[in-house]
Amino acid sequence: MTMTITITAFERSPDRGKGLARDMRVRWALEEVGQAYNVRLLSFKAMKEPAHLALQPFGQIPTYEEGDLALFESGAIVFHIAEHHAGLLPDDAKARARAITWMFAALATMEPPIVDRAIARFAEGNESWYEQRLSMVDDRIRTRLSELSVRLGTDDWLDGAFSAGDLLMVSVLLRLQGSGILEEYPNLFAYVARGEERPAYQRAFAAQLAVFTAASTG
Repeated sequence: MTMTITITAFERSPDRGKGLARDMRVRWALEEVGQAYNVRLLSFKAMKEPAHLALQPFGQIPTYEEGDLALFESGAIVFHIAEHHAGLLPDDAKARARAITWMFAALATMEPPIVDRAIARFAEGNESWYEQRLSMVDDRIRTRLSELSVRLGTDDWLDGAFSAGDLLMVSVLLRLQGSGILEEYPNLFAYVARGEERPAYQRAFAAQLAVFTAASTG
């Protein structure tokens, strides 16, 4: 018997409907594998209350509930989805291991400097050393993007067919929107565009955008 999947998301997302909140990754994964899901929207206040902290000890989103299983951390949730539903991990054991490696690379190697840039812009813009710090962070990002660009080359995806590794990598690189940095690497820019063009991504984006639109007009 199929159990209902419920994820949590921002009631009023700080990304203003741009698809950057981390529930987007989970929505996208569920859409890729064709799994229906419910969404429980949370205010920032509710995220710090005991009921949510029992699911997510750091008071963040998303969480994932299916029967008596409760998970947190978007990467772990996407991994769980990919392991239990066909479509996001290859059948071949070695290719599967490589796809999982790319999942870790997206979150552990590529995402930290990109998130660091967002934090610097949001929290440190008025500091006297802001421009110097931003320049250093951007240099770190460009180093990683250069390495990734060489590895991707002219391929459509990181290791053959689209996988959960690509889903997470594209999700991370999307956080560079508006910076102008990604455009310096045409193959990566095209890679992200391919991810955005996937029907499953489009459905997930529309679902997340609808939440923001409803919150803005409600």
